[in-house]
Amino acid sequence: MESILKKYSYNMGVVILMDIRQLKYFLAIAEEEQITGAAKKLNMAQPPLSHQLKLLEDELGVQLVERGSRKLQLTEAGQILRNRAEQILELTEATTKELRDLNEGISGTLAIGAVTSSGATLLPGPIKNFHEKYPGINFEIWEGNTYRILEILNSGVIEIGIVRTPFNIENFESICLSKEPMVAAYTSNFSWDNNENSIHLQELMNKPLIIYRRFEKLIKECCNNADFQPTLLCKNDDARTTLLWANAGMGIAIVPKSAIKLLGSSNLMYKEIKEPSLETQIAAIWIKGRYLSTAAKHFLENFKV
Repeated sequence: MESILKKYSYNMGVVILMDIRQLKYFLAIAEEEQITGAAKKLNMAQPPLSHQLKLLEDELGVQLVERGSRKLQLTEAGQILRNRAEQILELTEATTKELRDLNEGISGTLAIGAVTSSGATLLPGPIKNFHEKYPGINFEIWEGNTYRILEILNSGVIEIGIVRTPFNIENFESICLSKEPMVAAYTSNFSWDNNENSIHLQELMNKPLIIYRRFEKLIKECCNNADFQPTLLCKNDDARTTLLWANAGMGIAIVPKSAIKLLGSSNLMYKEIKEPSLETQIAAIWIKGRYLSTAAKHFLENFKV
């Protein structure tokens, strides 16, 4: 950085070049008020430092110090240069840090797409932890259903998509969080006689079900394997809508367990559905072979934790 960064000014029509090293030398002299002390501070011999000061004065065409018997005193020009040199060095250090942070992926903006039902799990988990570790990275969040997230991921609008399994993994790399069960969310209109915290899938037979279209195929397959056809009152594209309908007493919502948090306070109760094949996972996905920013790589490393 020192060999590249130059300060350009004009004096009598001549371009003056002051490199960072010269400014550091001058500031050491100004602080120590003597060549000997400054040379010791800089771990260099006194003659070369005196020579550098003389070169700087010759280049600028001004006297920077008044030489006394015991110490040096800055001239008016020297005081101006000291103030500017301090600013230049501070700016240099700040710029170097910003560039290093950018290169190391600890600043900038990370574009992520997320399905609505993932928010309740991600905010207190991976994203919050990531933000605490890399506070210099800002987020640009795109929300939508799984199909929308896959679309904008393929088009390059986002680097990482947060979706729920199952999905077609053919073109994607992925990292999955722990599996979670589906639950049946309901109001007192559809309460069960037992006090168990869970139910068997067959107990949903002939019940009006409200489902997130994303899971339609999976739910139908599981119900068929349990020898009954599900009664689908409503299919929609949003987990929150599914819960709102259930909260209104319209039917029983089938959603991932963590999605219950999306509605906040409500009249809903829920029971886990005892059906391993009906479990789901939140997954971070990205395009195979596509370039990932350092910030995205850091996010994925944090996502695994």
